[in-house]
Amino acid sequence: MITRRHFIALTGATALQACSASGGSTAPVARSSMRAVPNAAFDAWVERFKSRASSSGISDATLRAGLRGVGFLPDVIDRDRNQTEFKRSFEDYLAIVASEEKVKAGRAAFAREKSRLNAIEAKYGVPANVVAAIWGVESNFGTRRGDIPVISATATLAFDGRRGAFFEKQLIAALKILQTGDTTPDRLVGSWAGAMGHTQFIPTSYQLFAVDFTGDGRRDIWSDDPSDALASTAAYLARSGWQRSQPWGREVTSGGLQPDPGGPRFAVGQNFKAIKRYNNSDNYALGVGHLSDRLAGGGPLKTPFGPDKFGLTINDRKRLQQRLTARGFDTGGADGVLGPKSQAAIGAFQRSIGLEATGNPSPALLARLG
Repeated sequence: MITRRHFIALTGATALQACSASGGSTAPVARSSMRAVPNAAFDAWVERFKSRASSSGISDATLRAGLRGVGFLPDVIDRDRNQTEFKRSFEDYLAIVASEEKVKAGRAAFAREKSRLNAIEAKYGVPANVVAAIWGVESNFGTRRGDIPVISATATLAFDGRRGAFFEKQLIAALKILQTGDTTPDRLVGSWAGAMGHTQFIPTSYQLFAVDFTGDGRRDIWSDDPSDALASTAAYLARSGWQRSQPWGREVTSGGLQPDPGGPRFAVGQNFKAIKRYNNSDNYALGVGHLSDRLAGGGPLKTPFGPDKFGLTINDRKRLQQRLTARGFDTGGADGVLGPKSQAAIGAFQRSIGLEATGNPSPALLARLG
C-alpha cells in the first residue's frame, strides 16, 4: 500500500516546500508559473498510457476530460532532480513551523474554524488542535495549497521514469478522483509532486482516506472551505492508530527523545507514532505536536536551545540576517534560519569585504556587521 509517508520518503518532500529560501512562507500566487512545453516523446507516452489507464478502470470520457490539455512540465523534472539533501536542526524546523508569527496566525485560524474542528474531533476522536496543527504545517492554514495541475505533474514524473511506476499510480488515482466526480480537471491542482489541498494528500492516499464531511457528495479537499480536508486528515490519523484522550507527548527534563544535543527532550507515545504515519519524521511529529499545544494556548518550550555549530544562538542568527539586510544583502527575512538565501547573502558580504565567500556565519562575522 502506498501511503502519504511513502510519498514523503520517495520525493524528499516535506512540509517546508512552501517556505522561502530563508525559512519563512510567502504569499500564494494566483496561478502556477510552471508552463508546459512541447515534447513529442511525452505525447507518445501519454498515448501509450491511455490503454493502461483503461485497463485500470478509467473510462474513455474521464481520459478525454482528464488528459485534455495535459502537458510536459520541465520545471517539475528540475524540482525532482535537484532536491537538496539538507537536514535541518529541530530548532530551525520549529523556527519555521511554529514561529510566534505562525502561532498568532494559527490561533486566529483555529478560532475561526473551532466549531468545525470540534465537530471533526467528535466524529474521529482526533483533537481539534492537532488537526489544525497539521493544517498549519502542511499549507500554512490553507494559504499554500499548491496550484500546479496534478494530471500534468504526475504524468510528467511518470514519463520521466526515475520513479515512473510510483507516479503512474498517482496519475491513475488522480484520474479516478475525476471519474468519481469529487472535483473537476481545472480544480485538480497541488504541489509539483502531486500533493493536494489544505493538508497535502497525494492521490493514492486521497483514495484511501479522504472523506465527505460536508455531505455534498464530494470529497473536496481543494475548496476554500477546509471541512473535507481537515476531516480527511482526522480520518487518516484515526486509522493510523490515534488513541482518544491520550496526549501526543510532552516536554520532559530527562530521558525521552532529544532531537538536538543539549536541547529540549520529549516523552512521546502512540499518538506521536500516529502523526509519524502522516510524515515519517521525528521533527515533523514534534513540530506538529508542539504547534498543536501552542494553538491550544500553551507556551514556548521551557528548555532553551544552545548555540549552533557556528557558535550562534537563534537570536544571533536573527541579528545577522537583520544586519545583512540593512546593508543591502537580502536574506529573505529574519527568522534565524540560515537557508540558501541567507547563505548567499553571507557569501556576498564576505566577498564585499575581501574574505573568502564560504557562506558560513560566525560570531566574528556578526561583530563585523556592527
